[in-house]
Amino acid sequence: MKSWKMALGLSVASLAVPAAIAWVWPARWAALLAAAWGAGAVLAAAGAIRANGERERQRQERALQQAAIRTLNHHRHDWMNDLQVLYGYIQLNKPDKSVQTVERIKERIALDSRIAKLGIPSLVFFLQSYRTVGGSLELNVEVEEGLQLGDKLSPEAGDELTSAVIGAVRACQFGGTGSSGEPRQLSISFRQEDGDAVVAFCAEGEGLNSGTGFWELIVKNTAQSKLIRMERSGHNRTDLKLRLPIGM
Repeated sequence: MKSWKMALGLSVASLAVPAAIAWVWPARWAALLAAAWGAGAVLAAAGAIRANGERERQRQERALQQAAIRTLNHHRHDWMNDLQVLYGYIQLNKPDKSVQTVERIKERIALDSRIAKLGIPSLVFFLQSYRTVGGSLELNVEVEEGLQLGDKLSPEAGDELTSAVIGAVRACQFGGTGSSGEPRQLSISFRQEDGDAVVAFCAEGEGLNSGTGFWELIVKNTAQSKLIRMERSGHNRTDLKLRLPIGM
């Protein structure tokens, strides 16, 4: 970053040279030299900005690739664990346990499929990859069967919804007054209701009910949104809903 800023600064500062020449020797050749020098400095500055933009794009692309690799590795690890458990039950001739394991695998596959069908890439990626970086917060996700938002929300509305969901997760992780390090749980359900896309949150854990951090952080994350409406659901201060009109 420092290198491109230095190159840009030198390009701009170098304009003082032709300006001084044109002022000292007010001749035609000096004016032409100043113009050529200025054009070169502008091109050099544009090149530095373009090169920095390309480096930043490559950095973001690498970060996304690394996150995708971590997610794939985590899913692969889960699959291997499930297969080992299933194989063990088969070897021990425990058909009931084998059936339970298969049903659990089917439920997880179905949930992953419903999450993917939400159709908002940034939201899908966050929910699918959260297990690899979740830390002390246990995230439980439910998606209404057949719910698809990708073709019903504009890209801007989808981004706002993703930001609100991520903000709620971060608020549950860091809000409240608890300090014992006990795990917290956040349940998120997605559904369609009265022409709105509804995201309902239910947070549980030490310090969330007594502290104001969770609620205040949610308000802060949604205050700038012109599309999302927030409302309480129930008496628990950590139960709330976000509503986003479909078709926006």
